[in-house]
Amino acid sequence: MELISVVVPCYNEEESLPLFYDEIIRVSDGMTAEFGTEFEFVFVNDGSRDKTLEKLRELSERDKRVRYVSFSRNFGKESAMIAGLEHAEGDYVVLLDADLQHPPRLIPEMYRCVSSGEYDCAATRRISRKGEPKLLSFFANSFYGIINKISQTQIISGAQDFRFMTRQMVDAIISMSEYNRFSKGIFSWVGFKTKFIEIENTERAAGTTTWNFKKLFLYSLDGIMGFSTAPLALSLFLGIFSCVIAAVIFIVTLVQFFSLGISLGRFANIVSLILLMSGLCLICTGINGLYLSKTYMEVKCRPKYIVKETEKTERGKK
Repeated sequence: MELISVVVPCYNEEESLPLFYDEIIRVSDGMTAEFGTEFEFVFVNDGSRDKTLEKLRELSERDKRVRYVSFSRNFGKESAMIAGLEHAEGDYVVLLDADLQHPPRLIPEMYRCVSSGEYDCAATRRISRKGEPKLLSFFANSFYGIINKISQTQIISGAQDFRFMTRQMVDAIISMSEYNRFSKGIFSWVGFKTKFIEIENTERAAGTTTWNFKKLFLYSLDGIMGFSTAPLALSLFLGIFSCVIAAVIFIVTLVQFFSLGISLGRFANIVSLILLMSGLCLICTGINGLYLSKTYMEVKCRPKYIVKETEKTERGKK
């Protein structure tokens, strides 16, 4: 029988977990009856501050198919996703959130697409951002437009982390051991044929999202720096542009002095030129600094996460 691993990153999801568990059990039982598949549920507790870990312990005691990995602190969703993939043992792996914004009812359709051999992955793609702040939607759409112009890795606009993948694709993702991870780019970079299922935006079933504009902005920077070196080239072009501007101002000033007799050294022109050059230098330094900081974190070779507890260690205490 084929084993399907359901990987679920969790951060402060104590309210959503009971709802999610009931729904995923309903879907998995239906698939077992229809396709004869077996399931394991791998929850990753990303240093939650609520009772998420207690809920996972209860579920693991009640259902031996429930496994969990609990971090020593909050390492972020990217670390939680790669931890879940590394601990999953299934022939297929489905990755989705616990807040039911990724509808489990789509898993049977995903399974049909992938198990047929025609696709290596089935993923969802949002076709609308209904319920999302307009400013956030604008910046999200702008991000996809920018990164697809400056990167050789094409990222589908609206593509979500909700994915049903073959073991071969999961192993390829795990083999990418980088510390600074941007999974949307990694999913595209590894290749494999993907079927996108279009869905409407879905509100959380319970709880409050921890994502905000600042976190999303920093996450977008990770994506740009992880899959494009264009910003480094931008530094060169800005430097050339500033030199051209400086040369033009110098030539205009000389022409004014020799042809029109206008005095050199006007304070406003000097200040403007200094500010222009300083600003461009700071931009170039900042871009290089961001790439250097990412390189610095990579060469440290720190683990992407630290596991404090699993269902096996907890059962071993009893």
